[in-house]
Amino acid sequence: MAANVSSRNADAKKEILNRIRNAQKLSNAPAYVEPVREYNTSSDHTPEQLREILVDRLLDYKATVVETSEADLASNIAKILAERGAKDIVYAPGLDESLFTEFDGSSRADDPASDPRELGDVGAVVTDSKVTSAQTGSIVLESGDVCGRRALSLVPDRHVVIVRPDSLVYGVPEMISRIDPEKPATMISGGSATSDIELVRVEGVHGPRDLIVMVVH
Repeated sequence: MAANVSSRNADAKKEILNRIRNAQKLSNAPAYVEPVREYNTSSDHTPEQLREILVDRLLDYKATVVETSEADLASNIAKILAERGAKDIVYAPGLDESLFTEFDGSSRADDPASDPRELGDVGAVVTDSKVTSAQTGSIVLESGDVCGRRALSLVPDRHVVIVRPDSLVYGVPEMISRIDPEKPATMISGGSATSDIELVRVEGVHGPRDLIVMVVH
């Protein structure tokens, strides 16, 4: 039965592609068209405006936003984790351990060679970010020391991510231009959530349901 369905699907696909090719021939469409790539890779927004736009987007996505200075970053990380009742945290190995001296619990740098399943039991993970688009509220984590391995931001249920002013841009084209295409990257816009055909929202299916963004100014 399954083989018959697969065969019918393959035949239907061929028929659709044949119709597209025939339509192209009849319309005298060119074989190749050079795509227009006139993307905006800069903006006139001030740092303050970018932060305001980003915070607005993140709140729409039901993320928790903490605006902080670099000097208060460690204390604010400790405060938000205490409010969440987190007792132990794992952080990206490239982060400065002084960020966690005020945290009243156990903290350790992530070991990339460890079993990623162990991350499911920690109270929270903390990473930096590579680049963020204020326009879409999309935060990019690029695999490496300060953002950590991909499992670090996908397995745990609570993720604290730091967005620094020099990594905040306006639009997606500029954001993409800053990503290393040879490194794995994860783009996140709010906590993990999905919905079924009846539009019932389910959180935490594909990553942390609790996203806390430390927006540094």
